[in-house]
Amino acid sequence: MADIARRPFLRHLRAETTSYVQHLRNGEVRHAGAGIAFWFRPATAALAEVPLDDREQTLLFHARTADFQDVTVQATVSVRAVEPALAATRIDFGIDPRTGRWRAAPLEVLGGLLTELAQQPALDLLATLGMAEALARGLAPVRDRIAEALAADPRLAERGLAVTDVRVVAIRTDPEVERALQTETRERVQQEADRATYERRAVAVERERAIAENELANQIELARR
Repeated sequence: MADIARRPFLRHLRAETTSYVQHLRNGEVRHAGAGIAFWFRPATAALAEVPLDDREQTLLFHARTADFQDVTVQATVSVRAVEPALAATRIDFGIDPRTGRWRAAPLEVLGGLLTELAQQPALDLLATLGMAEALARGLAPVRDRIAEALAADPRLAERGLAVTDVRVVAIRTDPEVERALQTETRERVQQEADRATYERRAVAVERERAIAENELANQIELARR
């Protein structure tokens, strides 16, 4: 947040190096840049402050798998204002000239836009996967699909924004369903382990039988001699 010092009829603004500030008076740009400082009259000034550092937006939405099961997707998208002057004209980053605080909630607007852009490609992909596959191996495919969709969508570039990172943190389903799947998996693993143990024992018994038959054959041969 920009630091604004008060003087009679004047204000002095000092911006952080990670913030782009734009000062307009009568519709004309008077000051613009990152980390700048200037005097202005609050009665005639229109100010905007656009963060230049990467901003993480957490996305949370519901989807349905190919077998008609509901899952919840939690993702994180990092976005940066690569053209802050353009961003200031497309999203309301306006700040109060007296307090330096945003008048609106631009990050919430940005989060809503990112959710809208990321949700549909994720929904389309998850609709082709079964629930078990989505839970077990869905993180990377969903992440890649979201990243591709965001990179290709012109609405971010039109707002001076670029996505720098996409992470899908979790794909979850109802806790009871998850527990049932975990139980089923444990039982399957146990069955496979039991089968492997049985096969090893069967091989050992067969080996012992072969050894015993060989010893018996040797004894018979010696008796004949």
